[in-house]
Amino acid sequence: MAGSSNDNDDEITGINVTPLVDVMLVLLVIFMVTATYIVNQTIKVSLPKAASGDETSATNLAFTLDKDSNLFLDGKAFAYADLAKAVTDYKAKGKPLQALIAADKATPHGAVVKLIDAVRQNGILDFAINIEKE
Repeated sequence: MAGSSNDNDDEITGINVTPLVDVMLVLLVIFMVTATYIVNQTIKVSLPKAASGDETSATNLAFTLDKDSNLFLDGKAFAYADLAKAVTDYKAKGKPLQALIAADKATPHGAVVKLIDAVRQNGILDFAINIEKE
């Protein structure tokens, strides 16, 4: 057959995207599951409830007092003696200082007052008390 042509030169005109969508959905599920584990790695604190709380902007220093009055700064164990150095380090960044203080409901009032006093003595005059909305 002298007149027959070979059809091997056809162009690919379509791409099957179904495998790509399947892979992306699996990656999305994996990301969503692992994100909950990343976020939940915090200090267990049962915050007091209040109806009149406001939203706060991002803070520089996040202090936490657990029920045993152990102090944490940004989720890491912290000592009052290191507070002056931490404030100096944050002031060196040139950003306005603000502290967010979170204390467990079972934390003694005196421990919270001690932390507020230490924060104010080290030059942080803007601070907020963390609560849960009722």
